Amino acid sequence: MTVPTREPLQRRVLLPHAVSDAPAPAGAVVHSYGGASMGTSWSVRVAAPAARAPAHLQQGLQAQLDDVVAQMSHWEADSDLGRFNRAEAGTRLTLPPAFFDVLSFAVDVARASGGAYDPCAGALVNLWGFGPTGRYDEAGFVAPDAHQVRAVQAERAAQRLELDAHTRSARQPGGMQLDLSAVAKGYSVDRLAHYLQAQGYGHYLVEVGGELRGAGVKPDGQPWWVTLEQVDGAVAGGVAGTAPGEMVLALHGLSVATSGDYRRFFLAGQERYSHTIDPRSGMPIANALASVTVIHPHCMAADAWSTALTVLGAERGLALAERLGLAARFVARAGTPSHYEETLSSALRAMLDD
Repeated sequence: MTVPTREPLQRRVLLPHAVSDAPAPAGAVVHSYGGASMGTSWSVRVAAPAARAPAHLQQGLQAQLDDVVAQMSHWEADSDLGRFNRAEAGTRLTLPPAFFDVLSFAVDVARASGGAYDPCAGALVNLWGFGPTGRYDEAGFVAPDAHQVRAVQAERAAQRLELDAHTRSARQPGGMQLDLSAVAKGYSVDRLAHYLQAQGYGHYLVEVGGELRGAGVKPDGQPWWVTLEQVDGAVAGGVAGTAPGEMVLALHGLSVATSGDYRRFFLAGQERYSHTIDPRSGMPIANALASVTVIHPHCMAADAWSTALTVLGAERGLALAERLGLAARFVARAGTPSHYEETLSSALRAMLDD
C-alpha cells in the first residue's frame, strides 16, 4: 500500500485477531515502575488492585533486566557474552540457559533471512564504530575503508559458530564477536512479561527502549493503546509528502518493535552511515528504508525480524514477510529525505480496523 500524495492522512487503528474478554481485577488502578538498563530506559504499567500495591515488583523487574545484561551484554566485559568473545580459539563454553536460547533463536533468524541478520557480526559493528569502544561519536574516529571491511569479512568467513543443544554450549572458533543487541532488548521485554505473569499479573504494558509488549486491559477495560513509531521525529497525523500518518495499535497479547536508520548514524563527508550493518556486504545499509515495524506475539521475534527486514529492503523484506506471515510495516524515503512511501504486509493489513 502506498501513501496517497495529496490528501491528509487519517489515524489508522490496528487490532489483534484474538481478544480475551477477561476484565482487569475489580478495583484495579495502574501501578507504574521504571528504571535504566542496557543503555536505555524501561517502564512497566500494571493494572492491579490499589490495596495490593505490588511494591516488590520494582526490584524484581530490575533484577530480570540485570540478569539479561550479565549474560548477553557486549558492553560489559565480564558478561557471559563478553567472556565468549574473549575466549581462545577452540574453547567450548557452557552458556546460561537464557543466553543459549536467545543465541539459538538469533541463529535461526540468520538462517531464515539468508544472513541479513547475523548474531556473529559483532566485529563489523565494532569496525563501524557502533560497538562499546572506538565509537563513531568519539574524537578521532575514522570510517573504515574497503580494505578494512574486506579483511574483517575474510576473518568472519573462516569462522563458524558451533552450538550443542545437549550441553547448551558454544564453541569459540577464534576471534568471533557475538552481538545480540538486535534481539536481547526484545528478549528483555518478553522476560519482564513472563515475570509479571509468574507473579500473577495478567494486565500490563512493558517497554524497554521503545520495544513494547502488552497483555490484558487497563482498569477502564480499554486495551493498552500505543502509537507506532514515526520516522525522523515526524509528528502524528502528518500529511502525505512529509511522513506516513499516525497508526495506533491495541497491544493486547502482542509485541511491537521498530528498526530505523534515523536512530543512530554518522556523516563522513557527503556519506551517511547507518548503525544497521548488512552482514553480507559488511557495509551499513543504503536501501532507502527509514524504518521497519514488526508486530508479533513475542518481542524477541519482533525485534530480530524488524532488523532483518530492514537489511533486506522494502522489496525483498516484504517478500520474506509475506512468506513467513509476519505483520510488518515498511517506511521508505521516496525521492527526497522528507518524502516517504509506506508498504504494509498482508498480515498487518489484516489487522486494520476498516
